[in-house]
Amino acid sequence: MTDIAPAVAELRTLRDFLRYAISRFQEARLVYGHGTTNALDEAAFIILESLHLPIDNLEPFLDARLLESERMRLADLIGRRVSTRKPASYLLNKAYVKGIPFYVDERVIVPRSFIGELLFTDLFGGGTGALVEDAASVERVLDLCTGSGCLAILAAKVFPNARVDAVDLSADALEVARRNVEDSGDADRIKLHRGDLFGPLGKKRYDLIITNPPYVGADVMDALPPEYAQEPELALAGGPDGLDIVRRILDEAPAHLTAHGGIICEIGEDREILESEYPHLPFMWLDTEESAGEVFWLPAGAFG
Repeated sequence: MTDIAPAVAELRTLRDFLRYAISRFQEARLVYGHGTTNALDEAAFIILESLHLPIDNLEPFLDARLLESERMRLADLIGRRVSTRKPASYLLNKAYVKGIPFYVDERVIVPRSFIGELLFTDLFGGGTGALVEDAASVERVLDLCTGSGCLAILAAKVFPNARVDAVDLSADALEVARRNVEDSGDADRIKLHRGDLFGPLGKKRYDLIITNPPYVGADVMDALPPEYAQEPELALAGGPDGLDIVRRILDEAPAHLTAHGGIICEIGEDREILESEYPHLPFMWLDTEESAGEVFWLPAGAFG
């Protein structure tokens, strides 16, 4: 009898598998943070995505009986989530940001930037206090360290008249990004570049620079949980204190911003280090439902 045989034989409904998955995940003390934050949400994501059900509506299907082939697939996925410690998005090759699906695999980190949420707020939609007064007026956007390409694709949707450049050092990551760009419906406005930060862009200037660079410090890298350790090191490691690449971006960004442009950057939890090293920069910290002081905004004029 295989490991999944008891589950396939005994469990019948989606509700059964939801309970089973939560129990297995809790027992294994899995770590979350790749689109979900707890065992219930992780189990729901695996079940709904693998059964091709609406990803945000579990309730109507809880008592639905499952085919044997469906039970086998679910039991296998739940077992592999525990035995491999791979994030569910790697097992399913799917991640969602603001309800938009993206293909992912181990060549890129699982999309989870707070910037994705911020782009869809009034901060970038115009109105009082907006960082970008008119989304339609944005003509050039740059996404540095694009990874899966998700932020570049989201930017193309938020700024309908913009052309978007997306840069990454990893050829593997750009293969994933290319797949997502081709599926986005905006491939004619998004161009991928391989290179080191601003290197492949020449003297281009942008109305908006978006970047979620590697920002994990060495000590944290050495102690990553198994789920995070399976992501590409190049996309996570940011030097001794995590801010090596952020510093380079801050030093080089002014030469690539238009006079009315600005930069939004995610840096993790090292706000105090950055503020002490750049006391002349008026960082505006943008909070989300799950973060505080991890994303900053700077207008071009702040650089002097």
